[in-house]
Amino acid sequence: MTGTTGLFEHYRSTTVDEAVDDEGALRPGYGPVVPALEELGGVGLAAAVGEMGRERRARGVVFGTFVDGELVEQPFPLDPLPRLVPAGEWAHLARGVEQRTRALNAFLADAYRPAGRRRGDGRDARPEAVQAGVLPEWLVTRSPGYRPGAVSLAGPGQARVTVAGLDLLRAADGWVVLEDNLRVPSGLGYAIVNRDSARAALPALFDGVPGLAEPHEAVVVLRAALADAAPPACTGTPQLALLTDGPVNTAWFEHRLLAEAMGIPVATPDTLWARADGGVEVAVDGERVPVDVLYRRFDEDDLAAHLNPVGTPLDVLLGEAVRAGRLALANVPGNGVADDKATYCHVPAMIRFYLGEEPVLDTVPTWVLADAGDYAAVRDRLGELVVKPVDGYGGQGVVFGPTCSAAELAELQAEVAATPHRFVAQEPVDFSTVPTLVDGVVQPRRADLRVFAVAGSATRVVPAPLTRVALEEGSLLVNSSRGGGSKDTWLLP
Repeated sequence: MTGTTGLFEHYRSTTVDEAVDDEGALRPGYGPVVPALEELGGVGLAAAVGEMGRERRARGVVFGTFVDGELVEQPFPLDPLPRLVPAGEWAHLARGVEQRTRALNAFLADAYRPAGRRRGDGRDARPEAVQAGVLPEWLVTRSPGYRPGAVSLAGPGQARVTVAGLDLLRAADGWVVLEDNLRVPSGLGYAIVNRDSARAALPALFDGVPGLAEPHEAVVVLRAALADAAPPACTGTPQLALLTDGPVNTAWFEHRLLAEAMGIPVATPDTLWARADGGVEVAVDGERVPVDVLYRRFDEDDLAAHLNPVGTPLDVLLGEAVRAGRLALANVPGNGVADDKATYCHVPAMIRFYLGEEPVLDTVPTWVLADAGDYAAVRDRLGELVVKPVDGYGGQGVVFGPTCSAAELAELQAEVAATPHRFVAQEPVDFSTVPTLVDGVVQPRRADLRVFAVAGSATRVVPAPLTRVALEEGSLLVNSSRGGGSKDTWLLP
């Protein structure tokens, strides 16, 4: 880096870097931070890493991953160097994420509204966007995430996505959306605890940059959005609870953290009871508390497998309460039709159709292999592309063609040829690197950004984005379950 010694003396990146420009000069936002890091030096940063590790172990900051069918808890790594997002870039991201969330909620309302129309009433039962030729009908009807029965699981006017988590990458030409997470997106709690850990271990680092947005502010915004989802029968202050399947969930730590931060009870299947008025209540410290809104934090496909204390399947219990107007679920089951990888490339068209606006954020060039023309266009290019299952999430099933061996590529081509409708293919994104401490040396590592939006009476981005970083040199995998770590993300004033 030009004019810099010490920690950054040998710092070099082969792609767009967020801390240094193409000339090797420090970018403006990092001006107040790097001198403080240099003053700490390798010894100080190593001590901070140790302090953060002790603090996070004491708080139980872990994530779960399944290994051979067993849930294994692992530390959620935190790099001591913060990731800085300039105010102008954050404003741009906020506009784009809010816009995209509004459009996806409009699409979900459209996709599930026709299923409730009576047969023989003379109206076209297809979604309005399909009728207008904006979206192909198969995008809804053949999606693995489409749940016809979910039409009755949202109250009048309720946003089906209360909490969205969009993954973004910073490319050479600016920020692009990589994917939308609209079912049970995780990470908000980790963004909050990352700030706690960083501030406790590196207080001097924060002195030079006053006015940073506080991730804890997200809790107030989230709670308000959940309250806005209250069902028609709720006339007072809504009682909220966080619904989880408990310690078997990979994000169990986050569930407890968010519930405690919002001051609401944790509800597990064995603590939920039916009420005489058609609603539900949760047992808390020996008492039963009526619940108006359940913040759902585990997979909808698992609801039927869980029973309440009298043996009622959870999907039945909750569905009856919603239809009685006594309960709201957030997020509403069935949202997988909107964050399906095949749906992703149609979101710009949704924005234009439902909102009458031009997309703020770009998307990655994507081919939906269920479409014969798209498949023909990339059939012989899979070795150059990233191939994803349409219903995958958390990095599951993603194959980077350029890193495949000849045998792996042949296996991928055979699998795609047998069931092309199960996959999409995308151009690889040469996304940005950020300074990361690796074995005591500051090195560039790739990072993505998960930005959360909540939809209640209004759609708002919360000031608690989560940065995930690949810890291995050259790696593109930032997921914690695939060896990635995280950073405290600073939204500069």
